[in-house]
Amino acid sequence: MNKGVLFDMDGVLIDSEAFICKAAIIMFAEKGVIVKEDDFQPFVGMGENRYIGGVAEKYNLKLDLVEAKARTYQIYESITEGHLEPLPGALEFVSFCRRRGLRLALATSADHIKMEINLKAIGLSAMSFQSTINGLEVERKKPFPDIYIKASVNLGLKPEECLVVEDAVSGVRAAKAAGCRCLAVITSFNREALFEADWICDSLLNVPEEVLNW
Repeated sequence: MNKGVLFDMDGVLIDSEAFICKAAIIMFAEKGVIVKEDDFQPFVGMGENRYIGGVAEKYNLKLDLVEAKARTYQIYESITEGHLEPLPGALEFVSFCRRRGLRLALATSADHIKMEINLKAIGLSAMSFQSTINGLEVERKKPFPDIYIKASVNLGLKPEECLVVEDAVSGVRAAKAAGCRCLAVITSFNREALFEADWICDSLLNVPEEVLNW
């Protein structure tokens, strides 16, 4: 029986991928390395350590990852001010789940600072959820199941009692590996790439009826 919903953030609640990509490209350019948007695609949903670190590895660039992330977030905050918006149906679906009496958790691979920037931008806070987990709180990032196992435990639930809402291939795999059911939204990847999810929808305005009725 479904008792909880575990929300990913980027690509599920907010459309921020283009901005974090632009911020990282600017950061790399400041270090004299020209990278492309496509370089980041294999690392979407894995957290900024892998998102930035994976591209650095591709270009054989040795980075101080802590410094590189801090600079990327600084750029991200400056270029997103006034431009971030919730994805269609995101706030409504969070409210709907809350009215159903479901326990809610936010489980994002992003660092705490990005989580705070994004939630503030769309009018949510950490208090909108019974639990929040960011990428700094789990050692193994998606596609490992750790973040969703931790999120379910924090809610006092078993993973099999939880629905995960995801947009990335790595996130869907993490959800299924944890033992959760998964709804995938096609904001970052197409339907074919997200085939491992239990349900797929084009936005949270069009969630299949059976998603919460199991």
